[in-house]
Amino acid sequence: MSYRILVTGGAGFIGSFLVDKLVQLGHDVTIFDSLEPQVHQGKIPDYLNKQAKFITGDMINYEEVEKSISDIDIIFHDAALVGVGQSMYQITRYVNANTLGTANLMDALINKENDVKKVIVASSMSTYGEGAYECESCGKVSPQLRPDEQMENNDWEVHCPGCNKILKPIPTDETKKQEINSIYALTKKDQEDMVLNIGKAYGIPSTALRYFNVYGPRQSLSNPYTGVAAIFMSMIKNNHPPQVFEDGSQSRDFISVHDIIEANILAMKNKSADYDVFNVGAGKHVTIKEVAEILAKLYEKDIKPQVVGKFRKGDVRHCFSDITKIRNKLGFEPKVNFEEGMKELIEWAATAESNDMVEKAANELKEKGLLK
Repeated sequence: MSYRILVTGGAGFIGSFLVDKLVQLGHDVTIFDSLEPQVHQGKIPDYLNKQAKFITGDMINYEEVEKSISDIDIIFHDAALVGVGQSMYQITRYVNANTLGTANLMDALINKENDVKKVIVASSMSTYGEGAYECESCGKVSPQLRPDEQMENNDWEVHCPGCNKILKPIPTDETKKQEINSIYALTKKDQEDMVLNIGKAYGIPSTALRYFNVYGPRQSLSNPYTGVAAIFMSMIKNNHPPQVFEDGSQSRDFISVHDIIEANILAMKNKSADYDVFNVGAGKHVTIKEVAEILAKLYEKDIKPQVVGKFRKGDVRHCFSDITKIRNKLGFEPKVNFEEGMKELIEWAATAESNDMVEKAANELKEKGLLK
């Protein structure tokens, strides 16, 4: 069956791949995107699918949002500003784009005539704060962020709040309390809460997908607030050693954009996804230092990561996904191996524009007291 589908943020990294897949499946796709200058430099990207209708619009403009949903069956809401550090000093900008933008979408959905039958929103693992941990004495615990005083002493590990022993990281599942530690995370939680809340109240099937660390082609290599893999690639491409904070042993769950798209299609097709939230990750973790080393190896460059011993306020030590729920309910299985995915990213990046803006971003964080 063919649907009329709206993808907000459809010109972006993840959104554009989703558009390609939906067009390939025979759906009538509309893209709604503001062409955020920090990502697109105000230009429509070359990779954008010509078979999709394109609307230049901003989520904070109610009338534009209202018009975009008038002839739509399914909405994938991917539009959002992305950047944990930047969100901590561009508060109004992030809250407007992410929270108010989603409020406008849901308001228009219930107050204006439309045919929308399903909404799938892109949420984030950042809403968990620290991942889940286990203490050999106290069992499973959900610790708070590490205090600045501890980090200033180069003690990077997470300690048990009960007995102070070093904790062992374990997979984070959807039942873990969301411990918000940035404005970005707050707005992503707002997005998923609003979509699920209004969806349940008005009987509009809705799903929130909590993406872990997504990488792949089309990721902006010049945006210093994008994912760490793209940041490191930009530095290595420009023959600069990747700067690794803390001791480099902090770990994340990296998932290919192709696997993210598969999860979205499964959520669209399966009624068992309705009114529910799912982790979308690889279910594995890689240290940040290992990411830099793998990329240098794949580039065949003798560039060692520079472990700087600095830290960013609000950073978590470990967070990786438990994907049991999405595997069991939707049949999701990640297929792209991390190193193979990095090879694909590097091949694409060979022809992509890449300006190393990391130092500028780091200086901004330092000026605001967010980088120690």
